[in-house]
Amino acid sequence: MPIIDAHAHIYPKKIAERAVEGIGDMYNYSAMYGKGTAEHLIGCTADTPITHFLVHSVATTARSVPRINDFLAQEQHDHSQFVAFGTMHQDFADKEAEVDRALGLGLHGFKLHPDTQRVNMDDPRLMEFYEIIAGRAPLVVHTGDYRYDYSSPKRLLHILKTFPDLVVDAAHMGGWSQFDRGYDTLHDIAHASDRVFVDASSTVHFTGVRHLRELIDMWGTDRVMFGSDYPMWNPGGELEQLRACGLSEDDWEKITWHNAECFTGVTIG
Repeated sequence: MPIIDAHAHIYPKKIAERAVEGIGDMYNYSAMYGKGTAEHLIGCTADTPITHFLVHSVATTARSVPRINDFLAQEQHDHSQFVAFGTMHQDFADKEAEVDRALGLGLHGFKLHPDTQRVNMDDPRLMEFYEIIAGRAPLVVHTGDYRYDYSSPKRLLHILKTFPDLVVDAAHMGGWSQFDRGYDTLHDIAHASDRVFVDASSTVHFTGVRHLRELIDMWGTDRVMFGSDYPMWNPGGELEQLRACGLSEDDWEKITWHNAECFTGVTIG
């Protein structure tokens, strides 16, 4: 049975160490688990049941968008375990042309991190981007941070109401560090459609197993995906934390396999 880690970051070898340090600095966390490379991600999970990964990276400048998309497409080509999502930046000039090019390369969707990119999630420059991908490609978007308003769940609610065909993973259970607020803000629109997913990455270390299980039950097991947030955490360890939630076999398969297939539109296994 496939097990899909639906939230993992990878970087080119020459910048991976710097990228991992940057993530640690942003979250004031010095004990980052991974090296941030495709090789390390595959190697560190070789003895785990994890079989596939939804991989992505984030553009912090407009000029880096094509280069990152090329990198992710190549990594997907080189590693059958990868389902790769591209990136976009709010200041990229011809978003539609790059979306067309990225999808033509075989990328399956896009990832944004408003806090890292220092842009409101519903900034008009990004609303233009959502209009381009709605109905064409799914979006993983970092959602929630008590320190910033860029990725507020309320901004995502605005986006979802504006673009009813946009398929979204509201990463980190709908609101990192604001888990209950994320649910309270998004649950109505999520439960009214089948286009809003959440992933459980970077959650259990803050909620504990008991509240993670409560959040899974609140959102519903048809919309939650397993994710590790590699290189921040150990994917195998994150999977064991999920296992500790005591899910039924049916719910386990949904969260670790079927929901990621539904979200990405990619059949695995």
